[in-house]
Amino acid sequence: MKKRLLGNQGLEVSSIGLGCMGINFGYGKTMDKTEAIALIRAAVEKGITFFDTAQVYGPFTNEEIVGEALAPFRNEVVIATKFGFNFKDGASVGLNSKPENIRRTTEESLKRLKVETIDLLYQHRVDPTVPMEEVAGTVKELIQEGKVKYFGLSEASAKNIRKAHAVQPVSALQSEYSLWWREPETKTMSTLEELGIGLVPYSPLGKGFLTGKIDVNTQFESNDFRNTVPRFASENRAANKRLVNLIESIAKQKNATPAQIALAWLLAQKPWIVPIPGTTKVHRLEENIGSVSIELAKADLDQIESAASEITIQGGRYSQASQSMIDE
Repeated sequence: MKKRLLGNQGLEVSSIGLGCMGINFGYGKTMDKTEAIALIRAAVEKGITFFDTAQVYGPFTNEEIVGEALAPFRNEVVIATKFGFNFKDGASVGLNSKPENIRRTTEESLKRLKVETIDLLYQHRVDPTVPMEEVAGTVKELIQEGKVKYFGLSEASAKNIRKAHAVQPVSALQSEYSLWWREPETKTMSTLEELGIGLVPYSPLGKGFLTGKIDVNTQFESNDFRNTVPRFASENRAANKRLVNLIESIAKQKNATPAQIALAWLLAQKPWIVPIPGTTKVHRLEENIGSVSIELAKADLDQIESAASEITIQGGRYSQASQSMIDE
C-alpha cells in the first residue's frame, strides 16, 4: 500500500483509509461485533493504516469496536476520532466544544480506544459558541501533555481553519468530497494547499451512490440516514444517475469498477488527499484498495471533467438539521 502525508507535522498514512462509521451507525443494519473486528483486522492485513471513528458513532460503540480490533496493531496504525457533542441518554444532543468537554471526552475516548495517545483528534463540527482559538488551544495542551499527536477539523470553513492553524497547526481537514460533492474545490482546498494541510474526504463514494449499486428502486432500512437526505429522493436518484453512467463508462475503459474510478479520481486531484471509504464487506474493502493502483491519465481526467461539467447534481447533501451544523 502506498503512503501519503497529511499536513506538515509528519502524519503518514495509507493512501486510503477505512471509515468505520457504517459498522454500527447511520446505515441501518449494524454489524455483528465479531464480524466488525474481523473486517477492521482484514484492512490492516491488506495494508490500510488509517482508521476513522468518532465519539458520536453509536454513541461510543464505534470507538470501542475500533479500539478492540486495533489493539494488536497499535504501533502499525493511525486512529482518528472526533469530539464536539453533548450526550444524553445514549444520544447526541447538540454541539459542545467547550474546553472542559473536549478534555473530559478525550479522556473517555482514550479509554475506549485502549490507547495512551490519540493519533489524530478532530473537532467533529465547528461550535459557533466557542471561539476556534479556544478549541485549538485546548487541543494544543492535549498534544503537549502527550494525549494527542495531531489536530484536525471536520467541515470547517477556510476562516476557521486559519484561526485554528494559527494556534495549533492543523494536519487534516475532513470534509465530504467526491465527484458528486465538489464544494471543497472552491471553499477550502486553496487554503489547505497554502497552509500545508491534508484533506480527508468522507463519503468519497457518495454514500454508496457512485458505486452504481443504488437505483430508484433501492429501499433503505428505516433507520438508514439516507432516507432523510434530499439527494436520495427517488426523483433525484433518477436525475443523478447521469453521473453514475459517466463513471461506469470510464470504469469499462479502465477494466475497473465504478467505485475504483470514483476513488482513483479523488487520489488524482492532490497528493495530500486521503479518502476514507467505509464498507461492511471484505470484498468491497479489497475493491476499494484496488483503486490505489489505478492510474488516471490527464486525458482521462479531462474526459471526466468535461462530461461532469454538464451534469447538475439534484438534491441537497444533508437534511436541514444536519446542514445547520456545517460551518459556512
